[in-house]
Amino acid sequence: MLSFHVEKSLAQQGSRTSSPSSSTTCLHRHAQPLSRRANSRRRLHTLRAQKQERSEAVLDLDAPSTSTPHHMAKAQEVYRTADAGIPQATSSTSNSLAELAASNPAGLATAAAALGLTTFGLVKLFNKGSRSYSNNVGQEYDAWTEEGILEYYWGEHIHLGVYSEAERAAGYTKKDFKQAKYDFIDEMLRFSGAPPNPQSILDVGCGFGGTSRHLAKKFPGAQVKGITLSPKQVERGTELAKEQGVPNASFQVMDALAMSIPDNSYDVVWACESGEHMPDKKKYVEEMVRVLKPGGTLVIACWCQREETPDKPFTDREREELQFLYDEWAHPYFISIQEFERLMKGTGKMEGIVGEDWTPQTLPSWLHSIWVGVVDPWIVISKGPRIWYKTIREIVTLVRMHKAFESGLMEYGLIRGAKLPDGSMTWSQQEAQKEPVAASQ
Repeated sequence: MLSFHVEKSLAQQGSRTSSPSSSTTCLHRHAQPLSRRANSRRRLHTLRAQKQERSEAVLDLDAPSTSTPHHMAKAQEVYRTADAGIPQATSSTSNSLAELAASNPAGLATAAAALGLTTFGLVKLFNKGSRSYSNNVGQEYDAWTEEGILEYYWGEHIHLGVYSEAERAAGYTKKDFKQAKYDFIDEMLRFSGAPPNPQSILDVGCGFGGTSRHLAKKFPGAQVKGITLSPKQVERGTELAKEQGVPNASFQVMDALAMSIPDNSYDVVWACESGEHMPDKKKYVEEMVRVLKPGGTLVIACWCQREETPDKPFTDREREELQFLYDEWAHPYFISIQEFERLMKGTGKMEGIVGEDWTPQTLPSWLHSIWVGVVDPWIVISKGPRIWYKTIREIVTLVRMHKAFESGLMEYGLIRGAKLPDGSMTWSQQEAQKEPVAASQ
């Protein structure tokens, strides 16, 4: 999937060798008239066979792979449906790139140059930012859900994965991209310090419901509810729960800033990469604390900007970069890990508040998400020019996100806390009691 400007970065990150020309040439061939698509289809099968022989750790489109533990049947169906409209190759068709180059080398070179210039122009355009912020994240996720591409590549989890120090040293492409996301859930659960047998879990901003189902399987005695602004995600999450036999996971369209849930309802409130989209972070935290039971656990994973201080204010360049990241994926603004801690403390109902920066463990996810498309671009190719255009735009944003986290402008924050039991002193009261003691020493 368009390796144009990421090959150098991928190579520096220790990824496997790929052929930049193969991806872009295949994209060019699909853009030709329908009669030429037969060539692309036959070459597609040839490349698939070569990929299988090399035992690449990528998704097999035709059957569940033992190297991919969480195969997405729905995404396969989406691919096959789109794929069905492409005519099959015949034995009389000239089908190799070498034959095409030999028969019309000048035409091939001209087309490749045109594609390169077009791609370069689009990258320049998208790097300037072309989507001003609008509070429409539910609609965005509806569209991504219907297209099927996000689920195909990212699986059931629309969040970053985690990579151990050893996995990063070995090269992130050696790890299954989707498995990294399951590992992240388990690591986030460990970090949360949640009780071993929760009876109720709320997943705030649940996406397709992958985390909700994973937690429901891990805790079969718990009722797990996922909420999202996207009706399509609720529909897909419910469908997958039925397919996987997870009756204790349910999904509902609900605004996280105005939850129709009684106070003190859940043992665990879980929020993974939903805070980025919230236009009121204070209300977001307060609502989650409100529905959390006394003694319960709140855990948040969120893309955060670094803490701005008088000694280290944001530069004009950093503000420009942040504005780009705000606009491109329906982000009103980011806050720092420290600000999330302050918001939790400010409720006066939380204790044991801890924030950590998990940027090193999650950083490989950005380029890894591009890599899985580079080695397996066919679902994007089959969708046509509108999706190609959109894909280039998303790749540009992924690269910009990677650079922002790598440079320290952005940080991947995990924040946890426990709600004080009924009758206990609030955090503010506890702090007030400590002050006289400290003053007397």
